[in-house]
Amino acid sequence: MSRLISAITLGSNSFNMLVAEAVDGHPVVIAKYKQKVRLADGIDDNGNLDVDAFERGLGCLAYFAKQVLHHQLSSDDIKIIATATLRQVANRQSFIDQAFKLLPIPIDVISGNEEAEYIYQGMWHTTQGDDRRLVIDIGGASTEFVVGDSNHILFKVSKAIGCVSMNHPHFSHFPYRNTDFDAVEQRVAEQLGDSLTQLKAFGCTKAVGASGTLQTLIELLKHREQDQTITFEFLQSIKAEILNESCHQLSNIEGLSQERAPTLAAGVAIMLALFKLLDLNAVNLSGGALREGVLYSLI
Repeated sequence: MSRLISAITLGSNSFNMLVAEAVDGHPVVIAKYKQKVRLADGIDDNGNLDVDAFERGLGCLAYFAKQVLHHQLSSDDIKIIATATLRQVANRQSFIDQAFKLLPIPIDVISGNEEAEYIYQGMWHTTQGDDRRLVIDIGGASTEFVVGDSNHILFKVSKAIGCVSMNHPHFSHFPYRNTDFDAVEQRVAEQLGDSLTQLKAFGCTKAVGASGTLQTLIELLKHREQDQTITFEFLQSIKAEILNESCHQLSNIEGLSQERAPTLAAGVAIMLALFKLLDLNAVNLSGGALREGVLYSLI
């Protein structure tokens, strides 16, 4: 009988579960489960997850527990990792304790650097090419930057830049304004700090990534039958569409799903800032990132 493994990631925007069959040292994904939990949207003034976010997270884990039973997964073949929001909230342990009652598998709250390592390995195992690459993963509350040659990491850093955490301070009103995008660019520059010089020193003008923001933009390119490479010009065109919107749900943007709409403006603002600050020419979607890296760690 083949061995089934599962990677469960508790992100600041989404909770994800991959179920895979281990075949010749590689995971072959047979099922994917995902819910937009948006933990980073539910941090109160005391730094705690509020009741709604807490319950959304637990509800998703109860759903994942059913999938564990459905696929007859062994607890030894499941890894659960949590990222930026659960790294920072004050009531993290309370959430972990309640989660364990629903899904009795330890939750590993990883550091930003550990997250960057998983992301890079997930990219390297699933994306063609061994040239030097900059990997950017924009999450709900943090963004990881990794530079590597082949499977060797040269530089890694995690910064408090996220499409959910940037949403409220800059895009909580409507209609959106040019100054909102400018404010995000300033915040991104401040967060990068000295790391900006270090990243630029590697000379990477192209990047790859697999975050929800990048996937959303690739979906827009596909829908419009355009080349699936994100450029500064394309981002500028989407920004113009966002600024011209008459509906806060961005329902007039062709090819945009309503699930993706709430964080599009913040995600585009972050991407535009990174293109300018890092002198990027293009960003492509990688074959995998965090979840795939966790699967390979299980193998």
